[in-house]
Amino acid sequence: MKSSLVLASALSLSILPLALPAAAQTTIDSLATTVTVTPAVGTDYLFRGISQTRNRPAIQLTLDAQHESGLYIGAFGSNVTFPGSNARQELDLLAGYRFEVAGASIDLGGVYYTYPGYDAPSGGYEYNYFEAIAKASYTLDPVKLMATAAWSPNFYYESGSAIYLEGGADITLPFGFTLAGRYGYQWIDRNTRYGAPDYSNWSVAVSREIVGGFTLTVGYYDTDLSKSECFAGTKLCDSRAMATLSRAF
Repeated sequence: MKSSLVLASALSLSILPLALPAAAQTTIDSLATTVTVTPAVGTDYLFRGISQTRNRPAIQLTLDAQHESGLYIGAFGSNVTFPGSNARQELDLLAGYRFEVAGASIDLGGVYYTYPGYDAPSGGYEYNYFEAIAKASYTLDPVKLMATAAWSPNFYYESGSAIYLEGGADITLPFGFTLAGRYGYQWIDRNTRYGAPDYSNWSVAVSREIVGGFTLTVGYYDTDLSKSECFAGTKLCDSRAMATLSRAF
């Protein structure tokens, strides 16, 4: 079970959905590489509409290092809290290739989601899993259109093959505001193992850079999962308002 980003919001970073100011990136000329470090704090941590912190605040850090060739590596870390689990941290490792085709920005990569310190009970199932992810975006000012496709051969909790599709748009508004909308759908092979049926999620958020280069994002997030369908009657899939404050360096 995993959120912009967001992400939420916004990965855009691969996990956090927040735009990064170009001035906040550091270029290492000798390596022809641009490095961006983005700490963030949020009122929750959502992954595809589902809370990863049991509706509690999250402290996160995203690292992205991209070579001028388009190859990149990165990492994302956050606190997590799952019902009936001793997992307390999430560490995601990312790698891929970014390039442009006919004005469209393409990102082909993969993410390995890990939960350091988690001890699976005897006969229990593994949390760690891998996803191959393809992203595309195209800008027609003031609108940026985006699409994401992700596939895992063995999703969270060893729930089998899983596919996620998402579409959305960012709209540049007056006075430095950005309006973001997303709609996604998650298919899972072994729903009983996962703990929930296939589901859709959506969000609407507004972000703006404020004092000191900080970016504030406030949004509404929801899924079509009822409480009885959500991991044995939890509130992890409920609709909610969420705020995230981040700063790219």
